[in-house]
Amino acid sequence: MEELFWSPVKLSFSIALFAGVFVLFIGVVLAKLMSVKRFKGKIIIETILMLPLVLPPTVVGFFLIVIFGRNSPIGSAIELIVGQSLMFTWWAAFIASTVVAFPLMYQTAKTGFLSVDKDVEEAARVDGATTIQVFCFVSIPLAIKSITAGFVLSFARALGEFGATLMFAGMIPGKTLTLPTAIYVAIDSGNMGLAWTWVLLTVAISFLMLLCTYLIRE
Repeated sequence: MEELFWSPVKLSFSIALFAGVFVLFIGVVLAKLMSVKRFKGKIIIETILMLPLVLPPTVVGFFLIVIFGRNSPIGSAIELIVGQSLMFTWWAAFIASTVVAFPLMYQTAKTGFLSVDKDVEEAARVDGATTIQVFCFVSIPLAIKSITAGFVLSFARALGEFGATLMFAGMIPGKTLTLPTAIYVAIDSGNMGLAWTWVLLTVAISFLMLLCTYLIRE
């Protein structure tokens, strides 16, 4: 019974942590680039990057199946290389969580970079700092509150991902049965006591995550 309870929790935390760290690095780099670059089609690219935030999770799951499914070129290549389909694996759950969590990290980090005083960055360049040095030692420290808040929000979003994960990764116990899908299974099987326990745990975690974002920005 204890393993039944904790297995989805541990799985969800591992997926959310890996997804959160991944979108942290990718989101910060893209946010900085998009905050300073001006080019044709920028608004289209940014709209595409933010789409998972507003699309229904089932639509996100559908696109993931189309892109990474067995009948797709990418999915077929992955299956040929690793010997199995990407669908209904831990990696499928990771990809689904990453896709839905990315917009929060990207937008929050971009807001932080836009608030950085450009004169401070320019002063660092005048003193001989390279673009990468300015990014690592000036821009990121000055935007660290927004970046940290973005990581917390994206972690919480990845932890609560349900629709895309259900479609793309399924709900295999011990493999892809995350906390949100476990709640769905518990309710469907009439185990309301277990469902309530998982729900209260999820609410408590989400509350703490949101509280952290407010404290960080104080």
